[in-house]
Amino acid sequence: MASHGFWAFGTDNSGDNSNQSPARAWCQAAAQKFTGGIGSKLCALLSVGDADKAAESGAKQAEAAGSACGCNTPCSCSKHNQPFSDLYSTDLLPATNGDLKTMTFLQEVVNILLAYIVESFDRSTKVIDFHYPNELLQRNNWELSDEPETLEHILLSCRATLKYAIKTAHPRYFNQLSTGLDMVGLAADWLTSTANTNMFTYEVAPVFVLLEYVTLKKMREIIGWPEGRGDGIFSPGGAISNMYAMLLARFKMFPEVKEKGMSSVPRLAAFTSEHSHFSIKKGAAALGIGTESVICIKADERGKMIPSDLERRLVEAKQKGFVPFFVSATAGTTVYGAFDPLIAIADICKKHGVWMHVDGAWGGSLLMSRKHRWKLNGVERADSVTWNPHKMMSVPLQCSALLVREEGLMQKCNQMQACYLFQQDKHYDLSYDTGDKALQCGRHVDIFKLWLMWRAKGTIGFEAQIDKCLELSEYLYDKIKNREGYQMVFDGKPQHTNVCFWYLPPGIRYLEDKEEKMKRLHKVAPVIKARMMEYGTTMVSYQPQGDKVNFFRMVISNPAATFEDIDFLIEEIERLGQDLGSRDAVTLRLEKDGGREERGSCFLLTLGGHVVGRERAAADTVSHVAPRDTG
Repeated sequence: MASHGFWAFGTDNSGDNSNQSPARAWCQAAAQKFTGGIGSKLCALLSVGDADKAAESGAKQAEAAGSACGCNTPCSCSKHNQPFSDLYSTDLLPATNGDLKTMTFLQEVVNILLAYIVESFDRSTKVIDFHYPNELLQRNNWELSDEPETLEHILLSCRATLKYAIKTAHPRYFNQLSTGLDMVGLAADWLTSTANTNMFTYEVAPVFVLLEYVTLKKMREIIGWPEGRGDGIFSPGGAISNMYAMLLARFKMFPEVKEKGMSSVPRLAAFTSEHSHFSIKKGAAALGIGTESVICIKADERGKMIPSDLERRLVEAKQKGFVPFFVSATAGTTVYGAFDPLIAIADICKKHGVWMHVDGAWGGSLLMSRKHRWKLNGVERADSVTWNPHKMMSVPLQCSALLVREEGLMQKCNQMQACYLFQQDKHYDLSYDTGDKALQCGRHVDIFKLWLMWRAKGTIGFEAQIDKCLELSEYLYDKIKNREGYQMVFDGKPQHTNVCFWYLPPGIRYLEDKEEKMKRLHKVAPVIKARMMEYGTTMVSYQPQGDKVNFFRMVISNPAATFEDIDFLIEEIERLGQDLGSRDAVTLRLEKDGGREERGSCFLLTLGGHVVGRERAAADTVSHVAPRDTG
């Protein structure tokens, strides 16, 4: 029988494990298969209430399996167990004779991480162990002190941090555009943290600089630029990549702005869709262009920019004395997942001599799919493209690339020629010193995660992963589009994995007063989301859009998700929202500073034993909900 890889550890059929979670079955087998007691430690870390028993049982199994250690090298066996309560960071490397203590300490950290990884993929565990901020602050001592803590306390802090962390790798976590945890990407992240170098020169990061060079070239080829020519850089997220594009567009039109500032240029105007990401306005603010100079173009009912309105507003801006310099089209809007019509936008930009940028932070990865890349037809005509592999490609955060058509422009725009870092008499090709074309000096090594995953998966592996996520979103859409209690935010199949919908509880499903219905519906998604977090079963985002009240925005980018997880989500929304919709007058009595404070009465959706509208209160928890006679 073919091996199932990592999960093959949990496939022992020697006993009845029908009621065990995958993580529990895995750790029992791991106790036998891992040396050095790692398996038994994983069992202890995964156990709830019976950690000592699991550790003891695992140790006996390991001993019975003959996994005794010869102790010829540093290890974590019982013979070399360190009393971490007596050790401090100063006992670790570079301390004299600190190698064994360091290896033992780091092995404990790895054990904690491995246990968390296994637990994250176990559907029987919570996505989140939710606590309100004040409660979490009171429950743990997060304060910093003058005196050092022991390594035992440091390990406790590691465990506590992961205990309350969101399991973004969990197959039922759908809250953000970036989800999932890739094992090769994780290994790459560990490697780059260990190497702990900087991306500004070939001198200190020779391999990483070369990997960035070949990967950016490959990405430009996929965009469609001839022979992959051009430039690019990895930045700290899509917002910074978009700002880079705006910076380059301004410099291209008015190079004097670099030395003389905004006083040397006329009043500029940038254009973007009303559904675009907020980073376009934020970039304009940061660059001194001003948010009022960003003109939002109308979008159609599916969220796509309307080209005719773009051209109308361009002409109008010129008549008012503005100089249009930048148009940002979006490939995969944040909420609707819409793809702007890039070919029509490119025609307008060429006609008016304006820089065309494509914000493909969310949708750019569809270029890897032969089935879906048509949605970005025209992207090859862009002057710059933002592409975030840490979203649909599941590269660990952060990994965002800006790709630029014109080679050398980034260097001219950003270089300061600091002689203490970018010496001109080095003994190698200075074009590989990339730091002077970046806004940053210190720059994290983001490239290795993407490069190593690409080597491990191949382009076809990323393609399969992306196609699967889009197939899951189509499955969700097909299941709820005609299902009682659901209403789609816009007609037609979504272009990306964004599925936007309302869930209407029975209590408001048949209301004829439209205004009252919308008022109540606006509060439904926040309540269901709050319950999701309190139960820890799943997480899905919600938001309003324009004149539309709060709706769910379901996005899928985690390759671990399955059709069964989609079914679970639908059932969970209905379970958590079934009792919503009635209108009761209630009095909120809230715990505040150890006492109770009456906050008055208001109309809220009922939540069984809890109350809706918790965000309106000063305290974090509701201690009492009392019905009130409305007369």
